[in-house]
Amino acid sequence: MGIEIQILNLIQGLRTSFGDFVMPLISSLGNAGVLWILLTVVLLLVPKKREAGMILLFALLADLLLCNILIKPLVARVRPYDVNTAIRLLVDKPVDYSFPSGHTAASFASVAALYLAGEKRLWKWALAAAVLIAFSRMYLYVHYPTDVLGGIAVGVLAGYLGFRLQRGLKSRRQSP
Repeated sequence: MGIEIQILNLIQGLRTSFGDFVMPLISSLGNAGVLWILLTVVLLLVPKKREAGMILLFALLADLLLCNILIKPLVARVRPYDVNTAIRLLVDKPVDYSFPSGHTAASFASVAALYLAGEKRLWKWALAAAVLIAFSRMYLYVHYPTDVLGGIAVGVLAGYLGFRLQRGLKSRRQSP
């Protein structure tokens, strides 16, 4: 059995009835990026936060392209519950591939975007949520640890790309 399955099995040893209740809820915050999309909409609606909202919007679009359209189908990694079929899942089986974790990628794209946008307090709250969402994916046995690490890397890259795109567009608008 591979080291990643061993790590996931170790995490399974940490399971409690409270964790079994709360981890699916935490994970659901990342379903289809709903938490981050709602945050984007709120930021876009507040005039003083609109630029941060645009950075977040571009970061999430970059994440969607990189993670879901490009990398997942290219790598086509099977999920850990398909390798260790003895595990009892607490959530419905995801139907896409495992690498990278899309929940984690969208979460860390949002953290990076908010950090680069200068949202001093908001990015810290986003980081706490992102870490919990990332851990929940392993707790729920739907992602390997390297899926989560890959999601963090893709997310940070997407956040940076969103920041650079917004800054490039802003400088073009300000040019004569």
